[in-house]
Amino acid sequence: MQEILSDEEALSLASKGDGDAFGVLYERYVGRIYNYVYYRTGDPFDAEDLTARVFYRAMRHIGNYRNQGLPLSAWLYRIAHNLVANWHRDNSRRKEVPLEEGIFTSRNGNHPEYELLESEEQERLMWVIRSLSPERQQLIILKFVEHLSNAEIGQIMDRTEGAIKSLYHRTLISLRDQYGNLDFFDSLTTQDRN
Repeated sequence: MQEILSDEEALSLASKGDGDAFGVLYERYVGRIYNYVYYRTGDPFDAEDLTARVFYRAMRHIGNYRNQGLPLSAWLYRIAHNLVANWHRDNSRRKEVPLEEGIFTSRNGNHPEYELLESEEQERLMWVIRSLSPERQQLIILKFVEHLSNAEIGQIMDRTEGAIKSLYHRTLISLRDQYGNLDFFDSLTTQDRN
């Protein structure tokens, strides 16, 4: 059924109470939403709980969903963003993603000294990213973990594509200044990753 229904068709059926149609949407988006929540919380158990809450909330309000020209994923990311913000506020702490479980860990069989140096660089980069505002962290996660375009990120963050490009550029410059590896961040700022 998943390949047969488009998002619009599944949304229409789900809004009329069709559980199987909502299941199709769940299967399509649960991995992406979990990844987003996990990288914002740093805890797999909290990420599972919050992801379940995202889809529970979506299921409860699917009848009220109105297509305003945004993809369903933007609506789900906004729900996830709000729940993560509440989670951070309620916990009033920041958890860190262990590097061995993080996105930057490499297990490519390189020499141990190389792996140690690479791990130290990755740890430094993760520390700098965690020091960013939640909005900039969200941008970095959507850009580099979810590989979304500036237009898609703009829809999720309720900003124009130009505002996202500007925020992205300012974020990379800030990271470059803090991180100090000019070649790495210069290469990112010159890439046009729409």
